[in-house]
Amino acid sequence: MKLYYMPGACPLATHIVLEWIGEPYEIQAVPRKELKEPAFLALNPVGSVPVLTDGDLVLTQSAAILEYLAEKHPQAGLLPDDLAGRAETRRWLGFVNADLHKAFGLVFGKGAFSSDAACQEQIAAGGIAQATKLFAIIDKQLEGRQWVTGTRSIVDPYLYTVTRWGHAVKMDLAGFRNLQAFFDHMNADPGVKAALAAQGLE
Repeated sequence: MKLYYMPGACPLATHIVLEWIGEPYEIQAVPRKELKEPAFLALNPVGSVPVLTDGDLVLTQSAAILEYLAEKHPQAGLLPDDLAGRAETRRWLGFVNADLHKAFGLVFGKGAFSSDAACQEQIAAGGIAQATKLFAIIDKQLEGRQWVTGTRSIVDPYLYTVTRWGHAVKMDLAGFRNLQAFFDHMNADPGVKAALAAQGLE
């Protein structure tokens, strides 16, 4: 298996899962300028990471990749065996992927929506406001839990990755004590540490 990534971007979630699985894998950093070049577009026509290759299979989109890895390696216990448990995991994976990640798209991608500096700042502020509301929801979900769904799953490394973004843009997350406890716990995880070190994010 081979993961194409940009340091600190959403492929970090997949990178952590690969560490948790414990099977051999490769990684390749893709500079931003190469995302839209023919060689990479042949892997992902959208021109974004992550991309995971596994033999002849080429997968894009974080949620699909995470589910694929969890189902291929059930021994890692990252997707429950029961129907309700899998649905709950997919629910929170969708929350992080489609809602929380999307809010940060307004922060990091504000230039795609407007060329006016003042407008860009308004767009970014809207993204921060939305992310704050969503972090409040996930903080409540983490009450009394070490992991988002109660057991370690593919949701946790994705939430950890997005929470890193919150810290990177200086969001005020001090009031979210459950989220902070989760973040600290993840920071101490050997698989997380290994992925961060490999991406030069220590």
